[in-house]
Amino acid sequence: MENKSNTLSVVVPVYNEEDNILPLVSAVHNALIDERRQWELLIVDDGSSDDTWDRLERARSEFGDHVRIFELNKNFGQTAAMQAGLDKSRGELVVTMDGDLQNDPKDIPLLLEELLEKDLDMVSGWRKNRQDKAITRLIPSFLANKLIGKVTGIKLRDYGCSLKAYRSDAIKRLSLYGDMHRFIPAWVAVTTRPTRISEIPVRHHARQAGKSKYNLSRISAVIIDLISVFFFLRYESRPGHFFGGIGLTLGAFAFLIFAGLFVLKFWLGQPIGDRLWLPLGITTMLASVQLMTVGVLAEMMTRTYFEASKQKSYVIRNDDDNASEAWHRVEDDA
Repeated sequence: MENKSNTLSVVVPVYNEEDNILPLVSAVHNALIDERRQWELLIVDDGSSDDTWDRLERARSEFGDHVRIFELNKNFGQTAAMQAGLDKSRGELVVTMDGDLQNDPKDIPLLLEELLEKDLDMVSGWRKNRQDKAITRLIPSFLANKLIGKVTGIKLRDYGCSLKAYRSDAIKRLSLYGDMHRFIPAWVAVTTRPTRISEIPVRHHARQAGKSKYNLSRISAVIIDLISVFFFLRYESRPGHFFGGIGLTLGAFAFLIFAGLFVLKFWLGQPIGDRLWLPLGITTMLASVQLMTVGVLAEMMTRTYFEASKQKSYVIRNDDDNASEAWHRVEDDA
């Protein structure tokens, strides 16, 4: 059986990055020229509409079969593309990064050193001197990092940095959907201690080719995903506590309403049929029963999900499994 204790996978999702592919692959090789581990580079084309796939095939032909390339059937989004790469990765250590060369592959050894020397499960990059526009990127990112840290309890300066290093058993416990790649540290913290997550400064470069896929319209998506993350972090395995808690609160409110109406009717002898409190109490009680029923059903669905869900968030069109046993080895550079 293959010993994976000395292997590294670098996962890069790309979309319409034709001009960056060859420089990216070259930069990764230059950064890992002194790497003693066996390593592979997995690049996932997220349904690009330009010549990204042709450039990927050229890169594999030029650099070798340890450059493993995959093309998704359509543009599923960065999270799904990243998940595809993680699913196909074989290394015990995994590094993820963007494909626009704003992340610097030279930081990969630094992330791995931090991960192994401090026996961590995850090390996240912090773009300390970020080369982006203030209005559209820096300010929204700063506010988002503060909000995400407040909600999740994991205090990082830069949640949005894709350059991260993981132990494979930590990252492969997760299933990423939607735009959840931004919240990976929070998800990792579900299955490990927060003290096993760290952050170090990394380089950041201005984009030299291609167009940014980020715009302010994605802020709303981040907020919606953050609400989902908050719910799942708190109630993933016990959604009945969420719905049941609201249901019990409404039930207690309904009880107080009926108690007051009881006093009015049978103690003070006042009519209650024309009072607004009567239909309000009935409505509140019905809502309470419905929410507690939803809580029970949610608990049952959660059990079913954990036991049976194996569906992926992507469909692969081209699968480079001919290179499934190919690694870049030190002697290849000799």
